[in-house]
Amino acid sequence: MSSTTDYRESQVFSDTVTAAAVRARDHLLSLQSDQGWWKGELETNITIEVEDLLFRVFLDILTPDVLEQTARWIRSRQTENGTWTTYYGGPPDLSTTLEGYIALRLAGDSPDAPHMRAAAAYVRENGGPAATRVFTRIWLAMFGEWSWDDLPVMPPELVLLPSWFPLNLYDFGCWARQSIVPLAIVGTFRPKRSLGFGIDELKVEFPARPLAPLRSWTGAFQRMDALLHRYERRPLKLLRRHAMRRAAEWIIARQEADGCWGGIQPPWIYSIMALTMLGYPMNHPVIATGLRGLERYTIRERRPEGMVRRLECCQSPVWDTALAVVALRDAGLAADHPAMVRAARWLADEEVTISGDWAVKRPALAPGGWAFEFDNDGYPDVDDTAEVVLAIRRLLQPYSGIGGIGGIGTGGIEAAATGAGGIETVDPTLAARLRAAERRGVDWAIGMRSADGAWGAFDADNTRTLPTKLPFCDFGEVIDPPSADVTAHMVEMLVEVGQARNPITERAVSWLLANQEAGGSWFGRWGVNHLYGTGAVVPALIAAGVSADHPAITRAVRWLIEHQRPDGAWGEDLRSYTDDAWIGRGEPTASQTAWALLALLAAAPAAPAVERGVRWLVDTQRPDGTWDEPYYTGTGFPGDFSINYHLYRLSFPLTALGRYLSGGSAS
Repeated sequence: MSSTTDYRESQVFSDTVTAAAVRARDHLLSLQSDQGWWKGELETNITIEVEDLLFRVFLDILTPDVLEQTARWIRSRQTENGTWTTYYGGPPDLSTTLEGYIALRLAGDSPDAPHMRAAAAYVRENGGPAATRVFTRIWLAMFGEWSWDDLPVMPPELVLLPSWFPLNLYDFGCWARQSIVPLAIVGTFRPKRSLGFGIDELKVEFPARPLAPLRSWTGAFQRMDALLHRYERRPLKLLRRHAMRRAAEWIIARQEADGCWGGIQPPWIYSIMALTMLGYPMNHPVIATGLRGLERYTIRERRPEGMVRRLECCQSPVWDTALAVVALRDAGLAADHPAMVRAARWLADEEVTISGDWAVKRPALAPGGWAFEFDNDGYPDVDDTAEVVLAIRRLLQPYSGIGGIGGIGTGGIEAAATGAGGIETVDPTLAARLRAAERRGVDWAIGMRSADGAWGAFDADNTRTLPTKLPFCDFGEVIDPPSADVTAHMVEMLVEVGQARNPITERAVSWLLANQEAGGSWFGRWGVNHLYGTGAVVPALIAAGVSADHPAITRAVRWLIEHQRPDGAWGEDLRSYTDDAWIGRGEPTASQTAWALLALLAAAPAAPAVERGVRWLVDTQRPDGTWDEPYYTGTGFPGDFSINYHLYRLSFPLTALGRYLSGGSAS
């Protein structure tokens, strides 16, 4: 083939990729709110809806419409074998199936209906209620279907322990402590409401767990739990009253402006329940605001079978907006484009300026940074802060025509490029605000590093493993140790703000190199899984000056190429968290393919695997510019609670296409 033919084919392919990037860019622009933010749905599993229904029964506020609409959603998620899973395409989950069964019984589905018999049979065959997770059995106890005596105790006196004492509240991750405190109150009262029916058809004999040896963690905590049960029967009255009062104060102090707790659904509903048990009336401002705020997390959708109601466990506007800004800028959109200016103003307004729980470990650190949600000032996180700073840097940079698509029109939405400057040319005051917020965010995030030189998401040095041994804590991750993905985003941010040679950055780079997996990948804490970790770490290391010839980089590149699918895509199943055979393997997804491409574009842009991956993105793009992605590629608790971020399928592929068109570089 002649060089002229090669050039023509190359140009045709480049034009095809450009057209795909323009479609993706236009679609992403169309999704921006008038206020400047982007937010995709966070899809989880039916546990969120079931617990919402039980919460409303508990408070006697469940209406027929809410029950009927929510039941439609729960039915729609039941699999052909009668079970429910925790993620799309996943295996049946016992606790989730039992919860789904109860919700449909609540909605009036007959236990003799085929779909109910199938669910009940699965529950019985897998151990019944006794084999479910602790949180499921807590709900059963609240409705008289399990004994409080057979649940692990978490006493409210826990709130009185100083932060240096083992098993104090701040030994737990922020999401865990926010659930533990209200549930300690609920467990003290041992409520017993009625569902209006029993679930004897689900119950089977289940052998009691034998007492483990005292010298084991399991045995030690079994004996400690037995002592706590004895204390629960006859607590020290003055101490208990003091603990309950302090627990209530702790909860109320952490309610956010929109009524939530931590921006996540579980501690939100537990906190409302706990406060009502302490005597707070339904019209109390804390309770009323909390109940109203749940509506913001509620999605209603009209379908052929009728209105369907579901809830988000959390919302991700800050994260989604930062990712969208990076994607659009890396794809060539001008920094002074109206959409970018709106996003800049919104991000500036979202800066966290008050102290939160993180200050327990870092009392001298000035506040700063960004949280994940609309309202969660008590819990900014390192990951969001790093990504927002990366977005701010792009907003402050002048337009450079990256990717060659900046001047192409956007189908009537808005002109793609409006000038040659950054935010400074449009609004100098806003640019100054962004620079100041960036400085505070960088300083705060640096101050949140742990003793080993790396970063967790919400807390510093949240690494004590004792909480993970408690019988109560079987619901997933309960601590927040440093992870490769968060640390990589910090390294990328530090390099972007000119601190590549800072000893803090160099130590973080060393941590990342030391924590590479034997096969060449990196573990992904907040995304699935090794594709996410590797897709974050490799670009960060390259940006920090690690050579593409470094053994760690060549191992990572080799691992990515070895795990590319024959169709050119990448995919990794959530089972990779519990079964090594799934590491780097699974059905193809646009987001995971983009993560692999971002790593290869940084370290080996000329590799044939890159063009094959880009071709797959182009060939599977929908006409409207986005991609179909039913598979879950995000995590809350790896292996236990999974998330489908609906904007991942758009933001990350657009970033990858933009960087491909610019030769592998970020904007």
